[in-house]
Amino acid sequence: MKAADLKSKSPDELKESLLDLRKEQFNLRFQKASGQLENTARVRLVRRGIARIKTLLQTKQQTVA
Repeated sequence: MKAADLKSKSPDELKESLLDLRKEQFNLRFQKASGQLENTARVRLVRRGIARIKTLLQTKQQTVA
């Protein structure tokens, strides 16, 4: 997920993407706990994606206010 792609999205679309990533993060944690996680690097990518979206939402909120 590139930052340039995310910047063009509306806040509602960003919130939807954030929800999807959090669901994926939950599933990855569940897989890790049960020993079924194959791609451990995906955990890091999802975590960074969540942080990226939260940062963009925060900056968009500050520019509106």
